[in-house]
Amino acid sequence: MPKIAFQIPHGLGKVEAARRVKEFLPRVRSRYEGQVSNLEESWEDDCLAFGFSTFGFKVNGKMEVEEDRVAFDADLPFAAMMFKGRIEQTIREEVDKLLS
Repeated sequence: MPKIAFQIPHGLGKVEAARRVKEFLPRVRSRYEGQVSNLEESWEDDCLAFGFSTFGFKVNGKMEVEEDRVAFDADLPFAAMMFKGRIEQTIREEVDKLLS
């Protein structure tokens, strides 16, 4: 399965970064209402496991909050490869905004 993986550094500390990352899915839900559906989230310590559908494809992944960075890792179905760049760019921009 194709992957999207990246890290975004921050200077917020783990507690503040985790607080902001908890706004990720509600923000996605409101900003991309017509493009994203079936949002699921589960927190274990400082790791968010999530899933959502976009462009008719299911995306599953996790965001792990660390002291100085947030690591993002998600799996895409092969059929979504043509949208990988667009999906990655949108997610990266949203996470970066949260941490800025």
